[in-house]
Amino acid sequence: MIWEKGRYSAASVILKNKGNHMTKKILIVDDDPDITKFLDVLFRHNGYETCIAVDGKQAMDVFTKETPDLITLDLEMPEEWGPRFFRKLSKLKGFNTPVIVISGLSGRKFSIPKACAFFAKPFDPTEVIEKVKEVLSE
Repeated sequence: MIWEKGRYSAASVILKNKGNHMTKKILIVDDDPDITKFLDVLFRHNGYETCIAVDGKQAMDVFTKETPDLITLDLEMPEEWGPRFFRKLSKLKGFNTPVIVISGLSGRKFSIPKACAFFAKPFDPTEVIEKVKEVLSE
């Protein structure tokens, strides 16, 4: 099942958790409200907390306030693109938060070399949630 705008419900993709875990928080950085809403529902229905930013500039503020365990990052956004946000973030002392890139841009694998995964839009929500669980060791 591939997510395309208006075609599928995120609530239909729920994977069983392996045992108990403390709730992990995911920062969703994307300027498309349909995608942020979809990912928000997908992650919440799979037991995660979420916080959302619409561009890299806002994401920096949300990151410092919320201290997420994982970031999903679009590359092309208004105000500040994903790669620029990542460069600023990676300069913070002690930064080690994993990043998953979800973008429609070609060449996305080269934009953030330290990302732990790359997904093209449209994406398979099952693959995304499986990668999230793997990265967060669940």
